[in-house]
Amino acid sequence: MTLQEFYATVGGNYDEAVGRLMSEALVRRFVLKFLSDPSYAALEQAIAAGEREEAFRAAHTIKGLCLNLGFGKLLASAEELTEALRSEMPANAQELFARVSEDYALTVDAIGKL
Repeated sequence: MTLQEFYATVGGNYDEAVGRLMSEALVRRFVLKFLSDPSYAALEQAIAAGEREEAFRAAHTIKGLCLNLGFGKLLASAEELTEALRSEMPANAQELFARVSEDYALTVDAIGKL
């Protein structure tokens, strides 16, 4: 899979990512580095434990990474969860987390194909 195909798969904009990071080599480097970020595991653990502040922090970190890297689908679901967690643990936290999980799995799978 090319980097352009990757961005199409994850709902991102390849040209914007390259413009932001100034080269395809840097984009590829940071996309691959995404796999080592511990935020998703922290989010999963915090949601399971009902720890709103920790879940908010992890979701917010994922949102920021996705914004910088241009991962459109995961950005949208992480942003929705982040805003829902901003002041309280929402009743639909598990449902919102399930969407983040689906988008995260899609992103990780696509990175594996690069």
